[in-house]
Amino acid sequence: MSTFDYVEIPPDVIRLQSSPASNPVRPFTKISTSLPSCSPTPAAAAAASTTFSPANPRKSSTALLSTRDPLSIPITTVNFRRFVARVGPVFWLQDRVEEVLMWRCGWKYTGIWIAGYAFLCTCHPFLRYQILYHGLAGYFPRMILLVPHVILAAIMLSTHPTPSPSESTSVKNPPASIAPPPSEGSVDWQANLQAIQNLMGAFSDGYDLLSPLTPHLIHRSTHTSLVLTLTLLSFLFLLPVLPLISLRMLFFVLGVSPFIWTHPVTQARILPLLKAAVNGSIVKGGNASATLMGVTSSKYTAMKIKLRRWIDDDRLDDKHWSAAMREVELWENERWTPSPSSSSSFVTQDDFDAVGSGFDVGDGSGSALLGTGAGTWSKTNLRPADRAPWTRARDGWSGVGGEVSNLTFSLAPGWAFVETEGWRPDVLGSWVSAASVSSSVSGSGDTVFGADDNGWVYTNDVWADPRRIPLDAWKALGMTRRRRWVRRVYFDPTLVEST
Repeated sequence: MSTFDYVEIPPDVIRLQSSPASNPVRPFTKISTSLPSCSPTPAAAAAASTTFSPANPRKSSTALLSTRDPLSIPITTVNFRRFVARVGPVFWLQDRVEEVLMWRCGWKYTGIWIAGYAFLCTCHPFLRYQILYHGLAGYFPRMILLVPHVILAAIMLSTHPTPSPSESTSVKNPPASIAPPPSEGSVDWQANLQAIQNLMGAFSDGYDLLSPLTPHLIHRSTHTSLVLTLTLLSFLFLLPVLPLISLRMLFFVLGVSPFIWTHPVTQARILPLLKAAVNGSIVKGGNASATLMGVTSSKYTAMKIKLRRWIDDDRLDDKHWSAAMREVELWENERWTPSPSSSSSFVTQDDFDAVGSGFDVGDGSGSALLGTGAGTWSKTNLRPADRAPWTRARDGWSGVGGEVSNLTFSLAPGWAFVETEGWRPDVLGSWVSAASVSSSVSGSGDTVFGADDNGWVYTNDVWADPRRIPLDAWKALGMTRRRRWVRRVYFDPTLVEST
């Protein structure tokens, strides 16, 4: 490390003075920083602790309502208290609209509003003819401009003071003062706070419901090009059709559709059935009966059975209506046999025995939920100690007597099969007892007892523990299945006389 040697200056040396212009020493300049001072004022300290200046994404060069005041806890507190105390009329109006739209006050209350809207639209053909006949076409839709006057008149008439008989008509009392906003902590104030809470939750639910659709509109999804193409095509299609569209009918349909959608019958019956139908067309197999909005597909299946019965009843002849009718049943039994394939799925054999025998087998065997590739369902897989492929008794051990090729058997004297209908599978599985299974409902809410979409009920290797979906443990141990078929018979006295 080098050292610095100081030079010794002689005492008789005179130091030269430099000119001011060439003075290399610069004067001291005051440097101002944004750091807070050591002793801030109380007002500045309070502002620094409560006012924040984050980067506002809505900041604009023009004055906007959302950026009028800076973000501040005191301002937020004051405005929130004022808002809670004064937002009551907004929620009152919201409750009245909900009562009308959701049929809360009965069909008469909502029907009056629908009739009033229909009157403004004048969409009824007879009413439109009368309007055209009297030269008033297009007058009623313009009555929408009088709605604000009707609202103001209704408010003033409903709040008009009614004097009591004891008061003198010549003496006029001074008008009552307007009630102040509810004080903080009162019942009305807490009701407003509860309404704000629920409105925030409803808005969040609506946002979460619509947010999955946003990527399809902002080119974050592969379907954006398809949506854009359909939008342009529909736009070009509507251009020449616009003069042909009746605006009165259009606005009437658009205005009445929410009332139809929110009707209790639509919400409780029609929508669950539509969702069950869509779910059944997408999800094949036993999972198509999953619970949807509190209505299981078993109700949907029951309605399909009733509809099919109505169709069969319509095809009956007069001799059937006048005769006594009963139902007979058959039981179809099959066993699953695994194949040497390494796949863990199943395959289903088509019901060749049912083809051409009057059976309504639907889309086949009804085991699409089991997949393909590892085994087969067949009546030929039944063991010698098993029940017969077709049995009549519910115990499953009494074989069918008579000719099995066309699935007919001898009936009691005087009874005959209804000629206008065939065999129908019991797709509801009503013969399965809930007590015969270990658990009636699975973890997903779907019932484990009953039949699948085509009437099959799956059991273990010994024909026990009936379920609508087979267990994975049965793959190695073996499993069986049964299906119940029903057909109606009628009593014909002529058959007794002939015998």
